[in-house]
Formats: sequence, C-alpha cells, structure tokens
Amino acid sequence: MRITQVEVIPVKIPPEEIYLGGSKEGPTYYYRPGWRCVYSRMMETVFVKITAEDGTTGWGEALAPVAPEVTAGIIRSLFTPLLVGADPLATEVLNTRMYDAMRERGHVQGFFIDAIAGVDIALWDLKGRLLGLPVHRLLGGPYARRLPCYVSGLPRPTDAERAELAREWAARGFHRVKLAIGTTIQEDLRTVEAVRDALGEGGTVFVDAHWHYTLPEAMRFGRALEALGVGFLEAPMLPENLDAHAELARQLDIAIAIGEGERTRYQFKEILVRGAADILQPDVGRTGISELKKIAGMAEAWNVPVAPHLSVGQGVMIAATLQVAAAIPNLFILEYQPNPFNLANQFLAKPLVCEDGFMYLPEGPGLGVELDEERIRHHAVQA
Repeated sequence: MRITQVEVIPVKIPPEEIYLGGSKEGPTYYYRPGWRCVYSRMMETVFVKITAEDGTTGWGEALAPVAPEVTAGIIRSLFTPLLVGADPLATEVLNTRMYDAMRERGHVQGFFIDAIAGVDIALWDLKGRLLGLPVHRLLGGPYARRLPCYVSGLPRPTDAERAELAREWAARGFHRVKLAIGTTIQEDLRTVEAVRDALGEGGTVFVDAHWHYTLPEAMRFGRALEALGVGFLEAPMLPENLDAHAELARQLDIAIAIGEGERTRYQFKEILVRGAADILQPDVGRTGISELKKIAGMAEAWNVPVAPHLSVGQGVMIAATLQVAAAIPNLFILEYQPNPFNLANQFLAKPLVCEDGFMYLPEGPGLGVELDEERIRHHAVQA
C-alpha cells in the first residue's frame, strides 16, 4: 500500500463571535491593545487530506490561526514529493524524514513544524482507517473515554458580565474556567476574584496571563492567586526566559503551566530539566500526534502532568487531541473553547460531545470523525 495523493486546504471561516471577544470590524489581522500576538477576525486553519492507493483517506489539521496559506504552501511544495509513493503506515519514519528535511530551515519552530504536525495527524488518521482501529488504540490506550475539561475564556468586556457567564457555565455542569487576562495586577485580581465568587464552592479558576508579567510582577501576582485558590498560572512571562519560569516555579506553590508555543520534545526537555513548569501544555496542531505522545511520555518521567492546549482548532485537531489525551497516563485536563468547538461541529457529520465538564472520546477508525468536505472547500483560500 502506498500514498498516491496529498491535498492541502487552507480555510478562513467567518465565526459568529470573534475569538476572545474582539471586534468584527476592520482588517482581517489585527493587534489587540495590551496583547502581544496578532489575531484574525476569521477562524483560520489548514486541512490535509492524504489518500492511499486503495482510495482510503486520512485527514489532518495544522494549527494556523493566521496566514494558513503559508503552512499549506510548505506542505504542498516541500512535503508532497516526500509523501507520494511512501508507505502510509510508516508514521514514525515519515515524521522523522520531514523533520530532517527542515534542519537547515529553522526547523525547531514556526510554520515548518506546524506543517509537519498537520501531515502527521493525517497519517495517523489514515493508518487507523487502513487498519480499522481508532488512533487511541494504536497509541496503546485508552485510559479513559470521558476526559475532564475547563471552559477557556469568558469573552465579555466587564467583570460583572464575566461572572454572570461563569455562573451560566456552572449551571451547565462546567465548574472549571480559565481566564484570559494580562492588564495590571490589581485589575486582573479583581477579575479572578469576581469569577471565583461566581463559580462558588467547588469551582476552580485557572489563569492565562499571555506572557504579560516580569518576574517580580509574576511573583506578586502568583502569591495573590495562591490566596484565591487558583488552580494554575499559565504563561506568566515571556516563554524564552526559562530561568525566570524556573525561579517562579521554585518560589510559588501555585502550579506554573507553559508550553503552548513549543513544538518539539527537545524544547520541552529544556523546560523539564530546568524545572520551569509544573504542567506542560503542548498543542497537537503544533506538535502532531507522534511528537505529543513523546512529549507526554517524557513528562511522565519527571512526574509532570500534561494539559493539552487547544484554542482555535477545528474538528480534526480537536479529535486528534482527544485521541492522544485518552492514551496518556499523565493527562491533567483538557481545554474547551466553546465557540471554536461549536463551529467545528458544523463541519462534522457527527458532532463531538462536551457535556457537564467532560469531553468524550469519538469512536470509529482513525480519529473517529467524518468531515463535510464540501462545506470545508467552500471556505478554502488560495495557498
């Protein structure tokens, strides 16, 4: 059996609500005041479709919240010649060959590795479909089919509105919420306290600071969060400064969570060796399935739990996250983004399920999801 075709489909989908509550007006890409990253007013991603000679297809998805055409172009131009004619079951060999091919091209970060991740997910889906097995069984799992999650982000402009939204989620069985913050320590603490009080007894607040603070600020903020019973502090400082994160983790009792922007086991190894995090947050849309499983296994040796990052990924990426998460013993919790999740389900034949604070593992061969290909191609853009 050989691979006969590789198709890449970059898409831009108009969402009902802008990610993190941004405005719908203005250019597609914009910069939010006080936030470091560039954002898109569209829901952008890259789908990868790999076909074997018997007609079986596997789908992958690379995290591409901006400029999906770039990731698509890398796959189409650089990886397709390597993949066509190859054994579709050789996921590890092909992953290594793609990574080796990029060693002189900035191979440790960015669009190149994202492109590998999208292909890798498609290869695992294809392998599962050819063998008639779900990916979690190919990975040795599952440890569970019902996976705990937290609601990520309360996209409302005021603390009162965020608190009300938190109460609504709690009434639906979601008692764990992550806040996206990063203004001043005083303002952020007021937001955390308002949401904590809204969740009530038994609720848990996690905090994502989006790399906003310096080390002294993060120390002060972290100690205040400890007093409020916050579950973890995510991305408190710039990710390049692992020494500062290690010092923060040593000084504070609150768990420090980082890793959403890292892509390889080599980067996560440095985090673990330096003791720079209590929780790792790899994103399957940046690592792929093969690498995420290795990262989780390495973290297990340090007794560090894994809480996979999952932001604007669509159905394939969500399903891939669930398949790997079910197959690792050190899973802590999953990220649930309601708006991207609901949008993703509009492009699936059978929707993914998230209820009462848990995400449910899809069954069936491969990733366990079937895409509405016609609807996806309707939103395709030129690479």
